[in-house]
Order: sequence, then C-alpha cells, then structure tokens
Amino acid sequence: MRVQVLVFDGAEELDYTGPYEIFAVAGRMSSGAVTVSLVTADQPGEVTALHGTKLTVDRGLRHADADLLVVPGGGYGQRNGPGIWGEIAKGTIPAALRAAPRPGLTISALCTGTILLAEAGLLTGRPCTTHHLTRADITERGGVLKDARVVDDGDVVTASAVTSGIDLALHLVRRELGADLAVRVENLVDYERRGTVWQR
Repeated sequence: MRVQVLVFDGAEELDYTGPYEIFAVAGRMSSGAVTVSLVTADQPGEVTALHGTKLTVDRGLRHADADLLVVPGGGYGQRNGPGIWGEIAKGTIPAALRAAPRPGLTISALCTGTILLAEAGLLTGRPCTTHHLTRADITERGGVLKDARVVDDGDVVTASAVTSGIDLALHLVRRELGADLAVRVENLVDYERRGTVWQR
C-alpha cells in the first residue's frame, strides 16, 4: 500500500505525524507492504507547520502513484494565515483533490482537513466526520455528518480531530492489510484505538 501524506504551510503537526508514524511502523512490520511519504501539492521544498516545525519535502503529490492519500488539517482559527483557509484561497490543494479520484485510490482526511475535501466537492452527499467545532463548515459544503470518530465510506475515509488520525491510520491498516498487523502496530506504539468506526 503506497501512502502519501499531504503537508502544507500551517498543517497541524499531530494531524500528519500520527498517521505517518502508524503507516511507517506498519511498513517495517510487514516487510515493506506499506510505504509512506510526505508530499506537497506545490513544488517540493520547505513547509512550515502550524506550531513552527520546518519540514523539507522532496516529493510533490502524485495521486497516480498512491493507493491512499491522507489530508491533515490545521490553521482553522487563522483566516488570514497559513493553514486550510490559505490553501482554499490559493486553490492548489482543492484542485489537486478534485482531480485525484480514480479506481484503487482511497482519499482520507482528518480534523479540518475534511474541509479541504469538502471544498473539492469530494464529500457532497457522502457520510463523513470532522472536528466538532467545524461541523457547520462541512454541512454547508454538502457533507452528511456522522457522529463517529472514523467514517469509512469506501474510497473516502474521514476522522474527527487531531489524535483521531492515529485511529484513522490503524483502521486503514486493518482494512487493507488485516487485523493481525493492525494489532501488532497498535501494541508497538502503545495506543489503544477508541471511538466508533462508522462503515457501510
């Protein structure tokens, strides 16, 4: 399973590092059945996350080379700063997400990253979840909210807020590679999945 985790200026650190860690550990434990990389929708280069962490990202988003795309959130409270609103205004990420759907690709998002999916039209009429403070933003953009920590609608999977990205990643490891590997990863990182997974 080829995983690309999208990062951008203002992305919440735990939103992307939580899933990245789970998928990286799953890759080590499965002899490379999972590969994970950080990507940017802009040109590769330096990204400054929400709390100041600087990342050098050497790969651009190539959804044709991914089985799973993970979209974090961040910067919801900064309408004029870096984060999801800045990315919506710029338009690059919504356009890339709009062009991404294809057979064999699962697109996932967590926390306010779900707003980026909704802005791209990927949640219209579809069950989803998001951070409890941002539910109105999703319903205004056509999403059908479910009161669950993770919502699995097949090729679109969403999770509620920040730490739920770990639950999202563990759920996807279980779904794609089996419960045994998911349990081994969960035990190694000493994390117990919590909350409901809503799934068709």
